[in-house]
Amino acid sequence: MTARWWALVDAERESVALWLPVAFGAGIAAWFVLPWAEQRLAAAVLCLGLALAGGLSRLRPLLVAGLLALAGMGVAEWRSARVAHPVLAARPVASVTGIVTGVENRADRRQIRLLVAPDAGSGLPPLVRLTVRGKVEVAPGARVAVRAMLSPPAAAAVPGGYDFARRAWFAGIGATGFPMGPVRVLAPAPPPAGPLAWLAAARGRLTARIVAAVPGESGAIAAAFVTGDQGAIPIETAQAMRDSGLAHLLSISGLHIAVVVGGAIFLVRRTLTLSPWIALRWPVKTIAVAVAAVIGVAYTLLAGGEVPTVRTILATLIVLVGMVLGREAFSLRLLAAASFIILAVRPEALLGASFQLSFAAVIAIVALYESRLGRWLTTPQEDEHPLHRLGRHLLSLLVSGLVAELALSSIGLFHFNRAGLYGVLANLVAIPLASFVIMPALVLALLADVVGLGAWAWPLVGLVMGWLVEIAHAAAALPCAVVRRPAMPVPAYALIIAGGLWLALWRSRLRWWGAGAAALGVVLAMAAAPADLLVSSDGRNAAVRLPDGRLAFLRARTGSFLKDVWGDALAAEGDAAFVDLPGMACSGDACVSRIHAGGRDWRLLATLSRDYVARASFEPACAAADIVISDRRLPGWCRPRWLKLDRTALADSGAVAIWLGERRVETVHDRIGDHPWRPVSPVRRWQRRLPSTPPSTR
Repeated sequence: MTARWWALVDAERESVALWLPVAFGAGIAAWFVLPWAEQRLAAAVLCLGLALAGGLSRLRPLLVAGLLALAGMGVAEWRSARVAHPVLAARPVASVTGIVTGVENRADRRQIRLLVAPDAGSGLPPLVRLTVRGKVEVAPGARVAVRAMLSPPAAAAVPGGYDFARRAWFAGIGATGFPMGPVRVLAPAPPPAGPLAWLAAARGRLTARIVAAVPGESGAIAAAFVTGDQGAIPIETAQAMRDSGLAHLLSISGLHIAVVVGGAIFLVRRTLTLSPWIALRWPVKTIAVAVAAVIGVAYTLLAGGEVPTVRTILATLIVLVGMVLGREAFSLRLLAAASFIILAVRPEALLGASFQLSFAAVIAIVALYESRLGRWLTTPQEDEHPLHRLGRHLLSLLVSGLVAELALSSIGLFHFNRAGLYGVLANLVAIPLASFVIMPALVLALLADVVGLGAWAWPLVGLVMGWLVEIAHAAAALPCAVVRRPAMPVPAYALIIAGGLWLALWRSRLRWWGAGAAALGVVLAMAAAPADLLVSSDGRNAAVRLPDGRLAFLRARTGSFLKDVWGDALAAEGDAAFVDLPGMACSGDACVSRIHAGGRDWRLLATLSRDYVARASFEPACAAADIVISDRRLPGWCRPRWLKLDRTALADSGAVAIWLGERRVETVHDRIGDHPWRPVSPVRRWQRRLPSTPPSTR
């Protein structure tokens, strides 16, 4: 038994290093997921204890893992403290005067987002994001003035949902809002100062040029391929790209960098070797690699330096160094180094779908090709027939697509509550099209534009981009093209990720234990029931999940954003209105309904207006209700049987999800805890106004 153990350890010796960034990332994840400081402190003590145990028992991997997890928590804490800034507490109408630091064109929604740095002494946070409807001719660096309705950055609309407040905290944004009048440009933007400002301005000009040269959705996607700006892509097209598994093509990452860097190496080497004198005396390969590295870094900066692009360029630079040194550099260790660098600089990236999707796909594919099956797929055989070689390459593409889709599907379901089923087939057509047709056509059009011949080349770009859009729409329109699931529990997702990493990073039979963990995570995710009742953070909106899968909304004029977010979180199959449901009694002031769940009827009371309601009629209604929902502050004599979700309670809890059958309540602020991006002062769990379980059935 001992001999087998040490044989296993020796077989996995090279794989142990791959777990270093995993331990580091686990510490970061713990800091973000654990809501309260006491819990984070306990986790830090646990990491320190593991490190001490590893040191005393001479188990060096345990020692290093504990220290790295502790370092991950420390880096997350340091990063949060480093970006700390004031956050607006109230919802005022204020005059915002300052310098525009960023402009995001959201042509798909006919909006423009402005990041404004208000003047010192204005009493406003250092950075305000304004969403302007229509067109505004303004560039970064311009000085503007506008009267706007401001509010703190919004927290998640549903427990466990996308938390813009967290993203705004790390982006330095302390307030968001909408203009109450026109945006006045007090001074135009000066010429860009510095290389980064120049690149940002060039990115904006290039995006505008491409969109103008190639009309419609084809031009918007072409701009995304070149500059990474996806703001002009229509919502329907973007959704079709996601449902067909082609959304990764819109994010500048491996494919784009590989084509640009590989094309640069090919062109430079071919050009230099045209001269026999240079070919014999100069290090042509090294020069070509160096030029390609500079072009790749410039392209990354031009594209805005998003996580997938940074990950790819870091990996590419390591590969290029390996090429110069004559070594094979593309491996899981390369990816481990890239992830370490990104997480050390931006630990908050770990929670983003972009980081998880980009690394999961590449890790899965690299692990595949380092396995026995991957080596068989990529190793040519002696006297191999051309048809056999072609079949092996096609099988390689198919297997790679299947592995990548398996790695990405759970991440898509966790973040977006949906995943496409035909991504493998769509990518088999779309990736060769993008690599060998679209990217060369874009390079040709850009070069032709420089010499004044762009009018002849851009129509070709529009044509080939149209083919890509047609592939996306065709794949998304196939029967059962999209799988939708309610919000996945965090423990289930953690098991799936841990199992996937276990499968990918180990090399011996030990790896197959990861399949069991991932399968358990899938079972837990499939068994998770959606919430029965959702309540917004202001109490104005509520929705009940009906037995047929639809969501019944309290107000007929519920905004489309909230409908979409709640519909995705519960995988709803349409919507309805409270007033149209059987057993519902609504007046101009309130609705009363009975909901059957968990073997009993629940009585729900929700207010609709702010008009005065006589105590003589409202107090008995409160006492008869299990749950009361209101966007006003209700008096103390309103005492429902279980939950009183009025403006006061919801200010402390944020949005609320309720599982009536399980008698369970989850709130947004319980997930945030005392993290600094919480919109209001934290209320400890033992101080909560919301009881976690209802009284016994009456």
